[in-house]
Amino acid sequence: MAKLLLVDDDEDLVSVIEKVLTDEKHVVDKVHTGSEARAYLEGVPYDLIVLDWSLPDATGLELCLEYRAAGGKTPIIFLTGHDQITDKMTGLDAGADDYLTKPFAVGELVARIRALLRRPVQVRNKTLSARDLNLDPITHVVKRGNIDVKLYPKEFSLLEHFLLHPNQVFSVDDLLDRVWKTDADASIETVRMTIMRLRQKIETDEKNPLIQTIRGVGYRLQP
Repeated sequence: MAKLLLVDDDEDLVSVIEKVLTDEKHVVDKVHTGSEARAYLEGVPYDLIVLDWSLPDATGLELCLEYRAAGGKTPIIFLTGHDQITDKMTGLDAGADDYLTKPFAVGELVARIRALLRRPVQVRNKTLSARDLNLDPITHVVKRGNIDVKLYPKEFSLLEHFLLHPNQVFSVDDLLDRVWKTDADASIETVRMTIMRLRQKIETDEKNPLIQTIRGVGYRLQP
């Protein structure tokens, strides 16, 4: 499973790609503008970025250049209608790792993503932290201080999601869509029970819990 960012203003295309990638067991964040992409790239570590060349408020080329200039190492695949060899050279020279011309078969995109994810990288996802809680997305080790915390897979995925989006409030439906997306049997009660079990394992301060309930809205992680 990899964490992917999908940046494209074609919402129909994004929906198709997202479904295929989640069926491949990847976790997908999707955005439709350059400003949204910048916000996600600043705060979330990704394994791979799928980036459209033409966006309403920026170009993928600008975003790629900015990201690489800031030290971003994550592989990037450009999606674009520009099919001239000079355009491909420009995109690759800007720091993209691959380039797919529209229209394309989604299966080819998935194959290219697999190929890039197989490449060795010096740094993949960094350890995620909040207070004295640390989660390593590579080794799947969770620690509270120096104490190992044993989590079931969905508890781990839920905690990872909260750590990737600190201070952001998610409704139960949001969490079902993002964490249980490929589990057709999941329900509102499933989410609530998983949050309850996770709290039992990671919380140490009842007055100031990490995972907070926002009444009538949902849940958030408070670092």
